[in-house]
Amino acid sequence: MTRNYLDERRINKNRLVTKDGHCNIEFGNLRYSSRFAYVLDIWTTILEFRWSVVLFLFSAAFLLSWFIFALLWFWIANNNGDLWWQNPSPDHEACVMNVYGLTTALLFSFTSQMTIGYSVRVINPICPGAIILLVIQTLFSTVVKGFWCGVVIAKMSLPKKRAKTIHFSKKAVICPKDGALCLQIRLANLRKTLLVGSQIYGKLLRTTVTAEGETVIMDQININFMVDAGKDNLFFVCPLTLYHIIDRTSPFLEMAVDNLQHQEFELVVFLAGTDESTNFSCNVRTSYIPREIMWGYEFFPIISRSKDGTYSVDFSEFDKVEPVPTPHCAICFHNEKAHHFNPIDGIDNQVFEEIEVPHQGEFSQEGGQTSVSFRTVRKKS
Repeated sequence: MTRNYLDERRINKNRLVTKDGHCNIEFGNLRYSSRFAYVLDIWTTILEFRWSVVLFLFSAAFLLSWFIFALLWFWIANNNGDLWWQNPSPDHEACVMNVYGLTTALLFSFTSQMTIGYSVRVINPICPGAIILLVIQTLFSTVVKGFWCGVVIAKMSLPKKRAKTIHFSKKAVICPKDGALCLQIRLANLRKTLLVGSQIYGKLLRTTVTAEGETVIMDQININFMVDAGKDNLFFVCPLTLYHIIDRTSPFLEMAVDNLQHQEFELVVFLAGTDESTNFSCNVRTSYIPREIMWGYEFFPIISRSKDGTYSVDFSEFDKVEPVPTPHCAICFHNEKAHHFNPIDGIDNQVFEEIEVPHQGEFSQEGGQTSVSFRTVRKKS
């Protein structure tokens, strides 16, 4: 079990896009000016942080501002002689009543920043500096509260959360469909709300060598996906089977059942749409590597209809596949005279004819006569 876990972790580390859509790439040797760009775009930077980091920064922003302004109130009280260890006279007028230490200054700072209601600690109009500081803290607290409330609301409504309810099949399959050899992927929307204007497309990532001998790492090849109704404006109310036709322009044309697992590529599939309930755009992606593509299988049907006309989807069979007769290579499929499937029972190929030829090494002499052993072979006509 440990070995399988380590192998799976190694595979996920080597792929560019993980199954849940995260990009596995590192940026190195960035200049300080490039790193400073993250600070300038502070809004996007904070939204991309994990929730734990956001909550930490949220708490730190308020606690730090309370403490900084508490030090300023303490400084004003100290300059006015309001602190208890300064022994103010009974008729002394404090800038802030009942602020006579750092703790009471912190309580007054908290009260001033989070509410406009005061109790026993009230500012005295005889101190202009205290009035100016109160105005500054009020404006600052408005900005801080507005910023962090916006961050929390924006992060809760990120389209990435809507993407969690879009589910791709764990495996892709290759099998015939409507007279064509197709690569198929199953896709499901776990919510009843539709994605308006949905579009599906794919990219095949692999390392290629040009005619000039240049090695192109992560060369991107367009892969067109479609459903029976087309590839745009999907009616995404139930699970759909997306398929890519492996024709003579497809990069999968030269692949076969015996060399597919030895290929080095990554198929990244993208879905883009707009949620009809929130009007937020939603972008989902996943990837498939050769070991996750099954040749000669099709997806098990999961949509049924009861006698009363109710449609039902069985998600327990969402990733289930079943074998079907499939040509062992895409080129064979397009060559009608060379079709040969690979089911268990086999199938005759009409392109070949039976002839008898001598079996080499099986000549024998019995009683002065030479005996020749023949075997039956099939020769292409």
